[in-house]
Amino acid sequence: MSEHIVKQYDAELEAVRSRVLQMGGLVEQQIVKAMQGFETGDMALIDQVIADDTQVNAHEVDLDEACTNLIARRQPAAGDLRMIMTVVKTITDLERIGDEAEKIARMARVLHQNDAFASMPRIQLQHAAMLAVDMLRKSLDSFARLDLSSAAQVVRQDKLVDAEFKSVMRQLITFMMEDPRTITRSLEILWIAKAIERIGDHAKNMSEYVVYMVKGRDVRHVSVEEIEREVNQ
Repeated sequence: MSEHIVKQYDAELEAVRSRVLQMGGLVEQQIVKAMQGFETGDMALIDQVIADDTQVNAHEVDLDEACTNLIARRQPAAGDLRMIMTVVKTITDLERIGDEAEKIARMARVLHQNDAFASMPRIQLQHAAMLAVDMLRKSLDSFARLDLSSAAQVVRQDKLVDAEFKSVMRQLITFMMEDPRTITRSLEILWIAKAIERIGDHAKNMSEYVVYMVKGRDVRHVSVEEIEREVNQ
């Protein structure tokens, strides 16, 4: 393979990596804006999140096609093939995170349009949302820098997001039992909390793909301790 072809191939791989990070940045903004819309009732912001989901979907389709073309034309092996497979899996999770952000925006619109926000149970969701956003950032950073310590941190943080969701669910169940009139609004808040918890799950998946990309070992469905052992080897 000539030096020119090698350089061109490396540039194509780098372009794909950069576009994943670009898609990740867009998805991160989607979550932040959706939560701002939920907190403030800013309908323009809520509508923007819903409209921008088509951009996230377009990124996934374009990157999927780019990866398919790379495999067909370049026949990558070993680390390069693992990188491309990691991209294919990562963009699926990013697209699903975008869907969860859109769900948050849609539920926020329902709550604010029905003037239900003022009488809603006072539940703190921002902390869980910021944890999930931090997990997403760390996953993207570990992908960009091949940093396995960040990837392991994300897996640990997922347990915190899960605990936050369970706490919110317990609070909402209490509200619903004490005052059945809050059931509809409580369930709508619960769907938002569930969306945040799912964002954490997808960010965790992404961090596990990075371990696979670097180490060549699939660490899905193994314990946090096993992942940390793999990372530290």
